[in-house]
Amino acid sequence: MRYEEEILIIRSYDGQSADRARVEDLERRCEVGPSERVFLFTDTMGDPICRIRNSPLYKMLVAEVDNQLVGVIQGSIKVVTVHQAPKDRAKVGYVLGLRVAPSFRRRGIGYNLVRRLEEWFVANDVDYAYMATEKDNEASVKLFINKLGYTNFRVPAILVNPVKHYRPYHLPSNIQISSLKVDVAEFLYRKFMASTEFFPHDIDHVLKHKLSLGSWVAYYKDDDATTPKFETNGGKSEMVIPKCWAMLSVWNSGEVFKLRLGKAPLSCLIYTESSKVIDKIFPCLKLPSIPDFYEPFGFYFMYGVHREGKGMGTRKLVKALCQYVHNMAAAARDCKVIVTEIGGEDSLGDEIPHWKLLSCPEDLWCIKALKKEARNTLHELTKTPPTTRPALFVDPREV
Repeated sequence: MRYEEEILIIRSYDGQSADRARVEDLERRCEVGPSERVFLFTDTMGDPICRIRNSPLYKMLVAEVDNQLVGVIQGSIKVVTVHQAPKDRAKVGYVLGLRVAPSFRRRGIGYNLVRRLEEWFVANDVDYAYMATEKDNEASVKLFINKLGYTNFRVPAILVNPVKHYRPYHLPSNIQISSLKVDVAEFLYRKFMASTEFFPHDIDHVLKHKLSLGSWVAYYKDDDATTPKFETNGGKSEMVIPKCWAMLSVWNSGEVFKLRLGKAPLSCLIYTESSKVIDKIFPCLKLPSIPDFYEPFGFYFMYGVHREGKGMGTRKLVKALCQYVHNMAAAARDCKVIVTEIGGEDSLGDEIPHWKLLSCPEDLWCIKALKKEARNTLHELTKTPPTTRPALFVDPREV
């Protein structure tokens, strides 16, 4: 039967066992990641909407043809910082998890799923819709930019660092790393990062979430060790903040879903095996090695990475925090990588340890105005480079 004679039905995901099983089967059949690097398969652990469930407002749609589930899409809504006149905040809808069964591709199913999700965004007063894809994913780029009218917005970098479970880092003795209380972390983020693009205005809910493992700050130890740093006993206005410091927070994405490597280039496989042998025999060489990714694994996501100060001092603080997180991950049972995402223009990329073969230096974010007033400022929004550092705040709930 030709596709023109088939009826495409798009409806909300009902969460029942039949839908859940069919969505999970579709997810298993759809690879994620550019072919020249790796194929990653997602294990949602029985919860197909796990990637959006922690968002303030979310929806999942499924597409059916002749009683077959052939496509899915997910969306979430939140309020973030967006530099547009006359205000600096906007309600945005995130498009993610678009999957179409391989045998039903190039039939307009993905297009119709996105359009229906955009209708839900409009009904919920969303200013902008945005999505993220690999820059070299031609099918996705053609769909969103050429057919759906999205515009290139930012090109952040996804940095991935393998976890060495058998060898923790030795942290610098002249750097103090302290855990932050949630209210202190929220205060610091709102004070120093509220103007960062896509900063979530419900950051307090993110920090308080059970998947957020905590926030940490690093600063140099000094002679005045009797003066407590980042304490709020006398109120936040009297908080002692060093001139040079860095902070980050960690989200346990492995509790949401698992990943598994399905395919990798030969060079990656050879390096994986050889680096393990070399690293065990000659650990002093400190060569990067990769864990076994062919079994489902979890990962930590570092978010809200920020530093204040000048020179090499802040670089060392950020590196020490990343090493601290690595040691945390090494103590976890199935955490095999640490991931973070930063603005492509951000110099943080030089300070955060990562392995290039696993990382994606050019993740593409595209945006589309859904309101008339938003369309009037879209050109300025997409053509003006970010003026803040860090340039972008990536919400861990949307990883």
